[in-house]
Amino acid sequence: MNTYNILLVDDHSLVRDGIKSLLADVSGMSVIGEASNGEEAIQYTKDLKPDLVICDIRMPIMNGIDAVSQMSKVFTNIKYIMLSMHDSEEYILQSVQAGAHGYLLKDAGKEEFLKAIQTVKEGGKYYSGDVSSILVNSLMSGTSSSSNSLIETSSKKGEETENIDTTANYNLTKRELQILEKAVAGFSNREIAEALGISKRTTEVHRFNLMKKLNVKNILDLSNKAKKFGLI
Repeated sequence: MNTYNILLVDDHSLVRDGIKSLLADVSGMSVIGEASNGEEAIQYTKDLKPDLVICDIRMPIMNGIDAVSQMSKVFTNIKYIMLSMHDSEEYILQSVQAGAHGYLLKDAGKEEFLKAIQTVKEGGKYYSGDVSSILVNSLMSGTSSSSNSLIETSSKKGEETENIDTTANYNLTKRELQILEKAVAGFSNREIAEALGISKRTTEVHRFNLMKKLNVKNILDLSNKAKKFGLI
């Protein structure tokens, strides 16, 4: 079994020690380095080439969001999970923009912490319960400045290809297509979750990813675009 190597980034040694203790008995996972600020995180990531960086947000010298934003552009094969005490909408959306694959609150239990790592390791994305709701609600309402910024960024990336858009360009997964069909049909997140046998949180994350990929901010636009390009 290949070892899954993890870099911990937090300016509090007590937090790092706690995570190391939590992972000590987990087979196949190893903490290979520790950093106390964003600048150290970038250097250690370059030197150690971890599989996963678990990064605090508020740190001296360079914060975690800025660090992950820089690292995710260079070290594209590495996964990133933000760790924070705050479920602030601004922090969450900035983390997504920075390239984070997950966002965990520091009061998460061991089971959720390990689930988040495993989900990201397998190529998925993981956001703590309340966090995933904030992501979906912000994107769907389009009311926050951070959400609007996220949408505008996606829009700029898609301007040149909008006129030649095809279904394949969106790169939707089978699960996303299933959720898209039910969302357009008027199913709630809870109803979709029950129909597909998945959790409500998983549904929310998939729905968020759908709206980001299709560059829309509400269910009406999602429905119109899905029908226009034959996605359903």
